[in-house]
Amino acid sequence: MKVAIIGASGFIGSALLNEALNRGHQVTAIVRHPEKIQLKNDHLTIKKGDVTNEAEVADLVAGNEAVISAFNAYDTATYVKAIRAIIGGIKQAGIKRLIAVSGAGSLEVEPGVQLIDTPGFPAEYKEGAAATREAYKIIKQDKDLEWTVLSPAAMIAPGERTGKFRLGGDQLLADANGESKISTADYAVALIDELEKPQHIQQRFTVAY
Repeated sequence: MKVAIIGASGFIGSALLNEALNRGHQVTAIVRHPEKIQLKNDHLTIKKGDVTNEAEVADLVAGNEAVISAFNAYDTATYVKAIRAIIGGIKQAGIKRLIAVSGAGSLEVEPGVQLIDTPGFPAEYKEGAAATREAYKIIKQDKDLEWTVLSPAAMIAPGERTGKFRLGGDQLLADANGESKISTADYAVALIDELEKPQHIQQRFTVAY
């Protein structure tokens, strides 16, 4: 499949890039700093671009069948501006499929209570979590795109690719010890699985061990 990955050099984006290439997809990596991608692959095209500009997004993603957004910004204004431009640019380019990386903060820990709003939520992650929550709200309102949003477990870190995990909906998943974890590699497996065999059109889902 021809897929564009926005933010392909980032913490999660780089795992998505590796997984997509390893499965033989034709990938256009859209990044602010192309020099960060050291990979060499016949199926990889690297483009530098500003995804807060709708017209530029349309040009960058043209010719792809799907777009994965792993864009990251820690302030809500920039994140929201980018998501709006990405949605508009994808539509301009005639692409229907968008899969967006989100955060765990907007997942529910009990009915009506999101993780970000719990007393123990780490202060240093709050701004980034608020930004991804607002972006999800914007995506959720779109009725035209075949969008999917994937929220990780509460803790996501580099680790083994096991291919064994659980999927959920809007509720935070935790194991028998109360821990909510996933590796970036397994998060990427879940997302590229969704790219190849869509199961969550116009839905958000989550992944954890």
